[in-house]
Amino acid sequence: MKFDGINILIFLIAAGCIVVLGIFAYTIMTGFFDEQKQPDGIIKITSGDELKSFLKAHQKTYEYSVVDEAMDLVFGLGMSKSADRENIFSPETGLTGQMPQMPMPTAVPTSASSASDYSETNIQVKGVDEADFVKNDGKYIYMVKGNNLMIIDAYPAEEAEIIFEDKIEGYSTSALFLYNNRLVVFSTGYEDEWTTPEISSAPVPVTIQITYAKVYDISDRKNPELIRTLKLPGFYEDSRMIDNYIYAISKNSVSSDSDVIMPVVRQNGDVISKPEIWCPPVYEYNFVLHTVTSFNINSDDDLQSEAFLTGRDNTLYVSKDNIFMAYERYLPSNNRYSITKDSEISSDNERQNTVIHRFSIDRGDIKYKATGTVPGSLLNQWSLDEYNKNLRVATTINSYSANEYYMYNCVYVLDDSLNIIGRLEHIAPDEKIYSARFTGSLLYLVTFKQIDPFFVIDLSNPKQPGILGELKIPGYSDYLHPYDENHIIGIGKSTSENKWGGVTTEGLKIALFDVTDLNNPVLNDELIIGEAGTDSEVLSDHKAFLFDYEKNILVLPVDEITKIPVEDSRYENSYSRGRWNGVYVLGINSDYSFTIKGKVKHEGFDSDRYWYPSDSVKRSIFMDDNLYTISDYKIVISNLSNLGDAIKSIEIQKKPTEPPYYPYNHPELMIGI
Repeated sequence: MKFDGINILIFLIAAGCIVVLGIFAYTIMTGFFDEQKQPDGIIKITSGDELKSFLKAHQKTYEYSVVDEAMDLVFGLGMSKSADRENIFSPETGLTGQMPQMPMPTAVPTSASSASDYSETNIQVKGVDEADFVKNDGKYIYMVKGNNLMIIDAYPAEEAEIIFEDKIEGYSTSALFLYNNRLVVFSTGYEDEWTTPEISSAPVPVTIQITYAKVYDISDRKNPELIRTLKLPGFYEDSRMIDNYIYAISKNSVSSDSDVIMPVVRQNGDVISKPEIWCPPVYEYNFVLHTVTSFNINSDDDLQSEAFLTGRDNTLYVSKDNIFMAYERYLPSNNRYSITKDSEISSDNERQNTVIHRFSIDRGDIKYKATGTVPGSLLNQWSLDEYNKNLRVATTINSYSANEYYMYNCVYVLDDSLNIIGRLEHIAPDEKIYSARFTGSLLYLVTFKQIDPFFVIDLSNPKQPGILGELKIPGYSDYLHPYDENHIIGIGKSTSENKWGGVTTEGLKIALFDVTDLNNPVLNDELIIGEAGTDSEVLSDHKAFLFDYEKNILVLPVDEITKIPVEDSRYENSYSRGRWNGVYVLGINSDYSFTIKGKVKHEGFDSDRYWYPSDSVKRSIFMDDNLYTISDYKIVISNLSNLGDAIKSIEIQKKPTEPPYYPYNHPELMIGI
């Protein structure tokens, strides 16, 4: 008995130490937040020391959640629930202020856009341009590849040629914008920043990532003039352009264990902005510093930059009035263990959630507005849509309880404070979302497991969304695009059931859905291209999709796999695999059936060496009746009325003579590695 008593005493002492440690950590965290907390729960950080203190305090809070979890498991005391921890970030009662208001930028008048008949980037929101590696203005093609900027005089097609090429600062270019006689090119590189670490009294260089935004005056296309260089903190993530204002998002990781450098924005070498850091009221295990920088493409003085601590894996959706940043977040570990019965699990208490931050934008002005959470995870930017000041969100919940694994899909409607005001849950159990398209008060949704349910969802009453109609057919769509008000184009894969009861993915599938009767959608027509393994850039990148209603063309890049019978084989029904690269040009007949107008072939370097550029088509554009199809190494120009014969081919990358430089390609340099 004496032995048992000693063990109990030791256990109680150890448990007491854990409790004291937890209370100490809680005190540190709440003390820091009480000093830094702003109205609406947002925390302002103004220096590197404050940022490091915040991260250390945040780390203590995470350690405290582990202590809490241990106490729950050993004693069942529920010492601190996650809701209490979330209250650390809650707004002060009775306060209504927000982030300090920034000065309104001065608008700069611009001339009207050209009215030439040419295609533009396929974007999500009308009036909100998305950066891409290729743009055109009806005469010139502007593109970035590797770390090169190229301008091609593309019209007339017979005289097309590269008229300008130059290397861009940084190790890789990302994308560009075109606005009248201004061209903006984004690239990413590294630079040294001097900082003084805690263990040293002398400054030392620290290598940091930089996003370069270079603004060119292209009045003379043969001799563009670099008129402005912006250096934004972190790695380039994404950007949008509304009128003449660009909103660029860059990001970098932050940690209490490494040197913390506050974000700065430089213009032509001079520091022009030192954004303060704002932390929205959400607890995160790992923070990423996102810097949102807006600048007027026509002015050197019109710039604003704000930095925000958010979670990882950001999904960006931008409307004319708001930036929405969304990322996946899992339930804190102590709450995971507290859920032990199916009856205790609801969609509001899912382990897998999506956090959404809203920032209002107005002619370059950026303000944090709200933070909300919805159950489940997003597929991509098409899972979000703003309509009548409400945000509609489509998610897939993929989780498990104590007794079972489960998956289903949901649609949520949030108000401008990002509170859920409407919900439609448990759509297509055991399936996940493959594509979504919001159009006005409707949502077209495709889920998949063995068949392709195509849902028509009514959002006209934001508080009571509901399913109007459903169509089940084999295959699925990865991308949906409106053809007209009564028809939707779907691009995806065909499927079939195999002999084991599973699903086999086959060729590329183009479908046309008729939604004239919203309660009874039907399939007008479908076209299958190739065999299993056939792919298209459109399935993963909507900017590769080219459609024009007036010209009646739908241009799809296709990497087609076919079966070629093998003659004189000892085996019956033997086949080899054939491969074809290029684009299919389709039309839609008056009876809403597909027709193949023609194909454009792209030939590669006839080699499987990994360092050779891909011959897969990445983009297609048109100018009048000329079609320009672009792969990694050439542009093929064809006439839409005679697609079989190319007008001209422009090589944009020479055939490599050796692989890119890597240490393992040079054993003599690997000594000591």
